[in-house]
This record gives sequence, C-alpha cells and structure tokens, in this order.
Amino acid sequence: MNKQCQNCKVGFEIATDDLNFYSKISVPPPTFCWRCRMQRRDNWRNERSLYKRKCDAPGHSENVISVFSPDAPCIVYDQKYWWSDEWNSLAYGVPYDFSTPFFEQFKALLGKVPLPAVSSVNSVNSDYTNAAAENKNTYLSFAAGFNENVAYSNKIGYGKDSLDCYMATKLELCYENVNCHESYRLLWGVNSKNCRDSYFLYNCKNCSNCFGCANLISKSYHIWNQPYSKEEYTKQLASFDFVTREGIEAFKEKFQKEIVANAVHKYANILNSPHCTGDNINNSKNVHTSFDVLTGSEDSKFLQHCYEEKNGYDCMGAWKYELSYESVDVNIGSNNVATVITYNANANRYTLNCHGCNNIFGCIGLRNKEYCILNRQYSKEEYEKLVPQIVKQMNEMPYTSNTRQGTPKSFATGQASDKGIEYKYGEFFPPELSPWAYNETIAQEYFPLTEEEAKLKGFRWRKSEERHYNATLSGDTIPNQIKDAPDSIVNEVIECTHKGTCNEQCTTAFKIIEQELQLYRKLNLPLPNLCPNCRHYARLAQRNPLQLWKRKCMCAGKNSRSSNIEPRTVYANTAAHFHGTGECPNEFETSYAPERPEIIYCENCYQQEVV
Repeated sequence: MNKQCQNCKVGFEIATDDLNFYSKISVPPPTFCWRCRMQRRDNWRNERSLYKRKCDAPGHSENVISVFSPDAPCIVYDQKYWWSDEWNSLAYGVPYDFSTPFFEQFKALLGKVPLPAVSSVNSVNSDYTNAAAENKNTYLSFAAGFNENVAYSNKIGYGKDSLDCYMATKLELCYENVNCHESYRLLWGVNSKNCRDSYFLYNCKNCSNCFGCANLISKSYHIWNQPYSKEEYTKQLASFDFVTREGIEAFKEKFQKEIVANAVHKYANILNSPHCTGDNINNSKNVHTSFDVLTGSEDSKFLQHCYEEKNGYDCMGAWKYELSYESVDVNIGSNNVATVITYNANANRYTLNCHGCNNIFGCIGLRNKEYCILNRQYSKEEYEKLVPQIVKQMNEMPYTSNTRQGTPKSFATGQASDKGIEYKYGEFFPPELSPWAYNETIAQEYFPLTEEEAKLKGFRWRKSEERHYNATLSGDTIPNQIKDAPDSIVNEVIECTHKGTCNEQCTTAFKIIEQELQLYRKLNLPLPNLCPNCRHYARLAQRNPLQLWKRKCMCAGKNSRSSNIEPRTVYANTAAHFHGTGECPNEFETSYAPERPEIIYCENCYQQEVV
C-alpha cells in the first residue's frame, strides 16, 4: 500500500507485513510516515530538561525537581506522594462524552490528574535523574538504569565510575564514550565494545592498550593503527599530552582527520543481528528501520532505543514489550496502543503514567486498575461494550489539529503541507497535547528545529529562561591540568565557554561535583570548560541521524570509489573481495547520507578489510 504522509505530504509505503501487524493489533494503517511518527512520539519524551517548581500535593509547598516547568499547565506531585495511597486517581474520572472528540476529552483530563515530578524509581542519592531506575550516586543522567557513581550520561545502563557517556552499557572508569559497551577505562571511544585501557577508538572490538585506532579487532599495543611492542607503546604513551585541554583537542582533531576520515565505514552498526535494517542494533533479528536496539528484540519495526521488544511497531524506550504500537517509555506489557510512561500493562489504549493496569482506555495516573475509561471505573461488560463505540466515534468524529501557524515543509521535498491534521483511532497523541514544549524533549535532539519551524509544524516552544549566574571562574581560565585543581574547585561557579551563544541549550554556567572531581583525578583528565548540555550535544554530533538512504557499496575492487565530497578520500583494500576487481554490486540502507565524505562498504566488503 502506498500512502501520502498526512503531515509532511511525502509518499511512503506500507508493506504486507506491516498490514498484517496492524490487523493483528486491530488498528488502521498509519497516516504519518515513519519519521514523522517518530518525531511526534519523541515530542512526548522529556529526558533532560529539569526545573524546580512547587509541589501541588495537599499540605506540600516545597519546591521539587521536576521535568515540568513552573509554567506548565499541569498538576505535579513529588514522587513519594504520587506513588502513595494518599490520593485517588479515580476521583478525576468523567463519563465519556460522545459529542466531543476523544482527544479533547483526554486533554481536559490531562490538566486535572496529578503527574509525578520525575520518573525515577528505587534509586539512592540520585535526585537529578529522570527516566531512571535502580541507580546509586548518579547525577544528571537520564534514561539510566542500574548505575553507580555515574554523571552527565544519557541512555546508560550498568555503568560504574564513569562520566559523559551516551548510549552505553557495562562501562567502568570510562569517559566521553558514544555507543560503547562492556569496556573498562576506555576514553573517547565510539562504536566500540569489550575494550580496555585505551583512548580514541572508533569501531574497535576486544582491544586493549590502543591509542587513536579504528577498525581493530582483538589487538593490543597499537598507536594510530600501527603495532608497537609493549615497551615502545608505554614509552610513546608517556610522551603524549592528554592531560591538558589543548593536548586533548589536538588528538581529537588528528584522530578525526587522519584515522576516522580515512577508515572504511561499515554501512550500519549492526552486530549479531540477522535480517535487520537501521543503525546501532545488537543481538536481535528481523528488526527493521530501527535505531539503538540494544538486545533481544525480534520481528519489530520502527523502534528507537528498545530492549527485548518483540512484535512491536513504533515504540520508543520500550523494555520487554510485545505486540504493541506507538508507545513511549514503556516496559513489561503486551497488546498496547498509544501508551506513554506505562509499565506492567496489557491491552491498554491511550494512557499516560498508568502502571500495573489492564484493559483501560484514555486514562492518566492509574495504578493496578482494570476496565477504566477516562479514569472512570466500569464493569467488564460495560467496558467491552463502550470501547468499540468510542473507537467508532473517534473515526466518525476525528480530532482536528489546528495549531499550525503556517504551512510547514516536509523533511524530504520542502513541499508545504495543509493546515490541520485529522486524528482518528490508531493515531498517536497530537503534539499540542504533550505536557512539554518541543525544545524540552528529545525531539529537539534528534529532529532539531528552530522556534519558527517548530511552531509551523504544530509543536509548542518554550522560551529560554534568562540566566543570571554569578560566575566565579571563566571556562578559559580554570586550571588546565587536574593536578592544579584545588579541592575548593567544587565551590566555584564556572562560566561555560559557549556563554549561551550556541544552539545546544547552553546553561551558561556549571559546577564541578565532588564525585566528578575524584574521577578526573583518577583518570588524570583536565576539568571541562563546557557545561553538561553543550558536552551532551557534542556527543550527539558524533552519531548519524535517525534516517536511512538507499546506497551502493563504494568498494571498487582494489580500492574504494572516490567520494564526490571533499576531501576525496580513497581507501586501498588489503584483501581480495568476492566481486574481484570490479565494483561491488551490493546495495543497502544506511544512515550515512549520500553527500557525506565517508567511505561506506557493505557487510561483505567491510568484513574482508576488518576481520
């Protein structure tokens, strides 16, 4: 089936397998293309924007750390009170009104039912975390679980004594890693696994004591991809300056320009995952058009940051979910549609912050309930009679989104789209219902827009707060080596070098915390001169976009075809390939755009060069 995206007006295909899934879960085919659907879901995921605001719980007037800004039009309870039995979410229940579109009624309910200030459970000394669980001494880390003594990290699990990592699992004593796993004392690593005591690695596996290397497997004592004896390696490393910021920046530049730029790149970072398409997929099978799938996922499509997802479509942040569709931040459940921050749930439709519930529709903040609609309790018989009537009404009286302030343009063609979008049953929540503005959510990280562009597409935007920090030190004048940083540095307010002039939600100033200082000393690293937000965006810039292009392998036999983009790098093959001296015929989907300069090889050609 070929359709035109209701949002961006670009045509997209719905495959037979897709239609079978939609039939199995009893929803109609989508009217948005997969990228527009992903962007719409991400607009319901605030991971990193934290505020202090008043707790709205009865008898509570203290400020709490919250993912909801002080001016957000919602009721917010501190976590402890929200999870207590001191209030009843069914008290906000209302009868279904068949004269009003469903999403209008859900929006009204959203303004009344209390929401938890943050989503963080079973954690110790980890107040500044969100979308987090089972953490200890963890600070400003998000989508984080089972970590200890970790700070400034995102999408990290089972980490220990590490800083500034993104999309990582089982790291210890690690710093500034992106898409790295099961490593010890790895600094500035990208797409690497099972590495230790190494610096500046790109796409390396099972390596130790390596510096500035790419595409190495099971190697030790290499510098700039060249082998050394243990004694020579130790001597060379001792002469390197990576204890000052200037020295580190020089190594970063050399590593990118001389090693990464000249290396052959595999079309996608897919490991032990047969019949998969997308990027950053591990230990899964039959997963397509998906990104950051950690392990154990099967027979799914359009996933983003999922773990053990089976028979699921269009899920973000799902863990052990099955036969579910259009969901955000969910775990342990089956047969759910349009659920957000919903755990241990089955057969739920259109829910937010509902846990341990089965067979509920259009509910917010329920726990351990069944057969509820708009937070009102029904009998099983009443529920099963009403839900088909509501689905019918949603199709006959669709909600129309009229928030667009102009004619937004599509991702691909730049063609203008019409004002107003119809939302029938099966569509995810409209963007204007989200309790967060676009630039508070991960949508801004993965699909960056200007304020004007966001409003044209129907998203809300929150003006940046004016910050008036009294910085006591400049980022340019803090000690250049950690040995010169006194204990009192934790009392200083450091001005970010960007000074708010970047597009990275700069906080303009930041502080060094005690556990962070001790890790810098242990790893002999200089203090950072950028705030945590600017550092986070620098890590994001090392990743490919959540998009796929059809391309052909660039292997031409004895070497690679030259890129059309400067610098016109040519890679000389080191082994014979299956296609001989002619061009490789293999084609694939890749997150490397055609206009990028990297040398992109298919799986076969890449393995000949790397393994």
